[in-house]
Amino acid sequence: MTVTLSATLATNEDIERRRRAGERVLHLAFGEAGLPVHPALRDKLAAASERNGYGPVAGASGLRTAAAGYWTRRGLITDPELVVSGPGSKSLLYGLLLAIGGDIVLPMPSWVSYAAQADLVGSRPILVPAPPGEGGVPDPDLVAAKVQLARAQGRTVSSVLVTLPDNPTGRLATPETVRRLAEVARELDLMIISDEIYRDLMHDPTLPYTSPAEVAPERTIITTGLSKSLALGGWRIGVARLPQGGHTLRTKLLAVASEIWSAPAAPVQEAAAYAFSDPRELTDRIVRSRRLHGVVARAVHERFSEIGACVPIPQGGFYLYPDLSHLRLGGSAEITKILLEEHGIGVLPGHAFGDDPSAARVRVAVSLLYGETTEERLAALTSTDPLQLPWIAANLDHLSMGLKELSLVRHGTVSERHPALVPTPCHG
Repeated sequence: MTVTLSATLATNEDIERRRRAGERVLHLAFGEAGLPVHPALRDKLAAASERNGYGPVAGASGLRTAAAGYWTRRGLITDPELVVSGPGSKSLLYGLLLAIGGDIVLPMPSWVSYAAQADLVGSRPILVPAPPGEGGVPDPDLVAAKVQLARAQGRTVSSVLVTLPDNPTGRLATPETVRRLAEVARELDLMIISDEIYRDLMHDPTLPYTSPAEVAPERTIITTGLSKSLALGGWRIGVARLPQGGHTLRTKLLAVASEIWSAPAAPVQEAAAYAFSDPRELTDRIVRSRRLHGVVARAVHERFSEIGACVPIPQGGFYLYPDLSHLRLGGSAEITKILLEEHGIGVLPGHAFGDDPSAARVRVAVSLLYGETTEERLAALTSTDPLQLPWIAANLDHLSMGLKELSLVRHGTVSERHPALVPTPCHG
């Protein structure tokens, strides 16, 4: 087995090297929330800094109780005994793959680590596209056919994973799609792993949101964390909500956890318990955050749309997934290289997310456009019109110029170079 550095982390390091060398690179490749830590969380962490014992493998009871309350307030009554904490939801996902076993169905495209983790545990991922205009949930009808075929070939398929809302597309699957997937999972006896780390960053919080745990509580695991909603990526803390009656799975997951991470960091658990209790000062911060993500993501959407790219309107998180195939400059690897080396725009290629390499689709993250300093980022967070802040306006101008240059040949426009070109139909 060949294990390589995560595409996200590798690209991030490459862009940072270029920046240190003096290159002007617009960093749209890394899914870091790009916002400062709230002072209340810093205080909680500092107050707990002397707590240096290992603690329970499942996480401290205070954290598990707080996480249970977090889900209960969102309509999912939760038993703290079926909550497990770990050093980030990424670690929990890996532990769950080991505990569940068998092959897994993934949406295509999907976050780079899902398929990589499956490979690490010896699971062969089955990639299934989402319904047109959606993201994060594989088309239920295609899932049924693919799983039945795989089982006919002797494979053990045990689970299906969804992301609500999605990374990389920024789209949210409809309640109907989630319900249909839950029906298929029940018919085929599949566990559902629902990665809901972006749930609190829906740009429009009134948009209908259905977790598979609402319709298939006996087979749905939810994972989440604080990396995105409260910008605590470096603190590494996550929680998993196990299914009703999931005590056997809990035992298996804790066995895995005991041999990999032992227990989450005790001081971080204290701060996380406070965060998952939804105090007003933190919920206000999240409201401001999702507004900023939405405003800037829509502005970036406009820039890509101006050059004829097919790019679904983002609905949550801080991602977009434009298709630049109409430029006929190659597949995702080629367009990513051109954007970085010739136009100073760093993105991730779609093939890193399991997409067709011949399609010029890229993942764009807008969350590092908010400023270089804590002061700039706080100003973006509190501004009534963040797009008018000089540094954000400059970043958007850089993007516009680079994209316009991309769409031009040296002595003419793309339409002159390819007069018969017709843009790809775009959903959403």
